[in-house]
Amino acid sequence: MMLAACSAQSAESASPANDAAVTASQHPISGLEVIPLSVGEGEQAHHFKVEVARTAAEQAKGLMFRTEMGADEGMLFPRNVMAPASFWMKNTVIPLDLIFIGPDGRVLNIAANAVPYSLDPIRSDGPVRAILELNGGRAAELGISPGDRVDW
Repeated sequence: MMLAACSAQSAESASPANDAAVTASQHPISGLEVIPLSVGEGEQAHHFKVEVARTAAEQAKGLMFRTEMGADEGMLFPRNVMAPASFWMKNTVIPLDLIFIGPDGRVLNIAANAVPYSLDPIRSDGPVRAILELNGGRAAELGISPGDRVDW
């Protein structure tokens, strides 16, 4: 499993001249697209900036070798086919919460505080549309639980 860190470009520094060199929608380490994502609804929603691992190669690497990630950052693994998912923590340095998102866009199950470097499989409880990785313990800290809505 992987881990992600994001940085936002301030409005003051944004200009057409430097947009070509640095874009707020691209992660500075991975180069992956960064998008907004929310978990929950209305006033209870928690907002994140997440890297999107779309290709098989991006998903295989994920957050491997990353040593830190911001509190409101993460990585999203969208799936082309809705099927049960299995992850591991090979070469992943930091503990992660793996949030499995069902076909209805709601949290199906959460594997909390996945152990760094573990090769043990971490499985979804059914078919998933996507998997969201956050810092270990973050889901519990924010009260994220099965049934919560995930939008991106």
